[in-house]
Amino acid sequence: MAIDTPPSLRSSSIYQVFVRNWSPEGTFDAALPALDAAVRLGFDLVYLTPIHPVGKAARKGSLGSPYAIADYRAVDQGLGGEAGFRRFLDAAHARGLRVLIDVVFNHTSPDSVLARAHPEWFHRGPEGRPVPRVAEWSDVVDLDHACAGPGLRDDLIETLELWVRFGVDGFRCDVASLVPVDFWIEARRRCATLRPDGLPPLVWLAESVHQGFVDFLRGRGIPAWSDGELHEAFDLSYDYDGRGYLEEAWAGRGALSAYLAHLAVQRAMLPAHAIKARFLENHDQERAAARFGKGALLRSWTVFAMLLEGCFFAYAGQEAALAERPSLFDAAPLPWELGDRSFEPWFGVAQRATRAIRGREDRFAVRELGRGIILVERSGGPRPVAALLNLEGRSGETTLPRPIAGTELLGGRRLSLGLKAPIPLEPLLIEEG
Repeated sequence: MAIDTPPSLRSSSIYQVFVRNWSPEGTFDAALPALDAAVRLGFDLVYLTPIHPVGKAARKGSLGSPYAIADYRAVDQGLGGEAGFRRFLDAAHARGLRVLIDVVFNHTSPDSVLARAHPEWFHRGPEGRPVPRVAEWSDVVDLDHACAGPGLRDDLIETLELWVRFGVDGFRCDVASLVPVDFWIEARRRCATLRPDGLPPLVWLAESVHQGFVDFLRGRGIPAWSDGELHEAFDLSYDYDGRGYLEEAWAGRGALSAYLAHLAVQRAMLPAHAIKARFLENHDQERAAARFGKGALLRSWTVFAMLLEGCFFAYAGQEAALAERPSLFDAAPLPWELGDRSFEPWFGVAQRATRAIRGREDRFAVRELGRGIILVERSGGPRPVAALLNLEGRSGETTLPRPIAGTELLGGRRLSLGLKAPIPLEPLLIEEG
């Protein structure tokens, strides 16, 4: 079990960078400002979308998905190659940041090094050639962990060991739910022995999947591992097991209370050391600014995500309230010029404040005072915090369970709320006392 998960990860925050789309140049050198942004905004972990060469066979779009990898052990020359990655990694470490790279061990491109050398390690169709198990993933072929034998396992773990020796600080593991947990346990154990003394342990982040997808795969006879099982090997897992409740609430088909109830299920059913990665967006999701606009509603949902139990996770461009999600298949440099210049400094203040709160106040409570009106309380430390959040843009008055008074951390003013309080348009983050 991943019982050595550092509790301090609960006060970490992850900044995701898609190097190819960070800038028009699409290189590590051109993405060095991302490291300055991460520091400025108060992040401590930087996660890179796959940095490896993309396959050419069955490629989608002009550049192909970075998740259709041709060679796990190489760095894409278009990004700057190994030398460019070394400069980026050294620059990150010089700034006190840790870097996670994406690991995609469920599938490769059809023309990958492994598919050419070891077709027997893959799921094969009626004609005996490697195939994907999910039809819409037509630009990849799936590894067959159940039938490939120890050769595949050793090859993949040796790949991870190579990157640990290179100096990466952890791994974000793509669709980790489709790769056997015992593989991840062995990989974690072997890689841990290579981490130099004096450095924090490697960070293991699982992209676990929606609970509906687990059910779908198991119904088709495809093994899929639950979040609880994954935490035998992983420190962090995606919040996708409850994402469906949020998506239903955002679409007006469900109540936010279902997601709030699921938070309690996670707390009771997952191992005590398990930490969730909480996010509003990533490369697979709609941008938060597209969903909520660029006003008070976006700010309220942002504070809500930042205050949840776990580790906050943002996608580069979120801090500028960018609304367009970059393409995975074509060149699509982030349109920084379209960002909201007033949002970024606010985002930095909120991120730094909530990260400190998560590290200091380890008790979490949330209640819905009225439809979309949420009270989040963080306590257990020296300076408890209460956040009153309007997640539906409502107006009127609400009833609090108790009076709340203190310093409003996003504005710096003193604030006192009685049992009857006006519903705020903007998020209120109040350090009590």
